[in-house]
Amino acid sequence: MPSASLISVASWLPEQRLTNADLEKLVDTSDEWIRSRTGIAERRIAAPGDATSDLAARAGAIAIERAGVQPADIDLLIVATSTPDMVLPSTACLAQAKMGLTCPAFDLNAACTGFIYAIEMATAVIEAGRARTVMVIGADVLSSIVDYSDRSTCILFGDGAGAVILQASDEPGVLSVHLGADGSGADLLYVPAGGSAAPATCERISAGETYMRMNGNEVFKFAVRAIPQVTNEALADSGLTLADVDWLVPHQANQRITDTVAQRLGMPSERVVCRIEDTGNTSSASIPIALDSLYREGHLRPGHILALVGFGAGLTYGAAIIRWTRED
Repeated sequence: MPSASLISVASWLPEQRLTNADLEKLVDTSDEWIRSRTGIAERRIAAPGDATSDLAARAGAIAIERAGVQPADIDLLIVATSTPDMVLPSTACLAQAKMGLTCPAFDLNAACTGFIYAIEMATAVIEAGRARTVMVIGADVLSSIVDYSDRSTCILFGDGAGAVILQASDEPGVLSVHLGADGSGADLLYVPAGGSAAPATCERISAGETYMRMNGNEVFKFAVRAIPQVTNEALADSGLTLADVDWLVPHQANQRITDTVAQRLGMPSERVVCRIEDTGNTSSASIPIALDSLYREGHLRPGHILALVGFGAGLTYGAAIIRWTRED
């Protein structure tokens, strides 16, 4: 049976920056308050006219170039997002056309855990022999569903995209993936209107029901409980322990969450990837963006063990244990 290995990683961030100083002009907050509670200094905001598929396609194009493959070599495209361009068609189909791909393409929505879920789907297809080369993109334009009068959410979220390419290999790269969900916590992080349960009407839009709502304290409690548990489960399935992990690459949601998770896992801070300061929470894009920063800064070496861990609305959670096999 073939194994799945990561042969490329890339990311793309919009140029526009929304700083804490900018937010001070919009809501009752301060740079010190935001930094001390979230670790965020700025976040990127998509340019007018740029949709999730645009960000996804830009990250995907870089990943293709770095992999040394051609668009025709991609057998399947999975886009993890909770901010699709539109209800239909899928953002994956729109991004596919923008990259010049011809493969099957579909969206996957597991919110901020979407990238981990998509890695599992891509790995399963490769191991089943149904595809050789699969592109996974995590992309979100969260600024489109953020209420910039709500200081509890507007300080957290930004826009961005990250992409990886997985390919069939004799050398195992994706060692294990563990996923979970708890739908009883759906009301902790959600957008009330815009779907079939509550279509977007003038009244609902005026009431702000098409914007994100979050119970931050309860999401924090869930994250710091679920992430250590699923990480240890995925490591055990790989026959590894935390001592084998070279890099913990968590979903970049909040610095306090990252610090608490690392502490509970016993991971030293120098082995934990933190990019939230200059990106904010980019949802399904945050893990591949953080992984790409490791790659671009030259920190990844063949044989390094990575624990990619995430959580998000749903509630969802997951962990993927990866052995980095790329030589450069």
